[in-house]
Amino acid sequence: MALFSTPPRSICILRLSAIGDVCHAIAVVQAIQRQWPTTEITWVAGKVEAQLINALPNIKVISFDKKAGWNGIKQVWQQLKSHRFDALLDMQVALRASVLSLGIKAKYRVGFSKNRTKEGQWLVTNKHLPNTDSIHVLDNMADFARFIGVPFTTPEWNIPLTAADNSIAAQYINQSTLVISPAASKDERNWLPERYAAIADYAATKGLAVILCGSPSEREQQLGQQIISHSQAPITNLIGKTTLLQLTALLRAATVVLAPDSGPAHLATTQNTPVIGLYGHSNPARTGPYLSQPYTVSVYQQVAEQHYGKPLSELPWGARVKGSDIMPQISVAMVKEKLDSVLLSTSVISTSQPK
Repeated sequence: MALFSTPPRSICILRLSAIGDVCHAIAVVQAIQRQWPTTEITWVAGKVEAQLINALPNIKVISFDKKAGWNGIKQVWQQLKSHRFDALLDMQVALRASVLSLGIKAKYRVGFSKNRTKEGQWLVTNKHLPNTDSIHVLDNMADFARFIGVPFTTPEWNIPLTAADNSIAAQYINQSTLVISPAASKDERNWLPERYAAIADYAATKGLAVILCGSPSEREQQLGQQIISHSQAPITNLIGKTTLLQLTALLRAATVVLAPDSGPAHLATTQNTPVIGLYGHSNPARTGPYLSQPYTVSVYQQVAEQHYGKPLSELPWGARVKGSDIMPQISVAMVKEKLDSVLLSTSVISTSQPK
């Protein structure tokens, strides 16, 4: 039986980070809003992620500054001290999130299923999703909607973009374009700069413009410069030059996006843009671009099976592999093949309907 038979008055969402997981959660939260338009939604999110969530209609955002440590937690508690929610949907299993949740008052405190939870979340929740065989993170989050009484089938996203955001995209994209977001959260999860450059050169022979995007961090800036230095094709470098919403508009206007396991890959998915995901350290069936699984380039299965000495079907749901020798196992030819597939697919789509 669903947790609610009638729309609850208020729900609090706790999902602090990261951008990709927040994108998954947005699809779930907006499904709840469509089903229960009168339910008040409050979302506790990290400072960067709040930039994206603030653009969403009818959501009150409480921004959490993790760099502020204990003071950041107390600031959130202070803002919510007069609130008591009908339900807290605790969509993050990190210990920091579990501690933060202790100051959020709610009748029902819903956490992940026992076979998906960790780091003490089980101890700070009083309702738990049923055990699941779902693999993708988004499907696991969708169980929150189903558990409280909201149907969920195919994810849908509505991230409003301003005319100013779209004008930035129009300024740089006026033809078929490959956007490369080359950096993952850790350098060992990045592909090689000379191979990104080889794909940029190949895309140029196919008539695509090439744009680099990413955050203003020094490591990402350096990676972008390395790619440009190896490439013969003209590349527009927008790394560190866009806000999160401008980046979203840019990804929406792109023909195809190339990225490792990173936030922009999932942002592009919210905009229905095909993504060629590069995977080696984690299972793309669990964390890959949700709508672009056929375009994923992955060496995860062989690497993980070799590392753990077991077939993929016997590995734990969240099994990861570490090492700087993994991403080099993805060849340029493998990515070219997927790029060709995307271009063939999008050319068929473009003759029948606009994106």
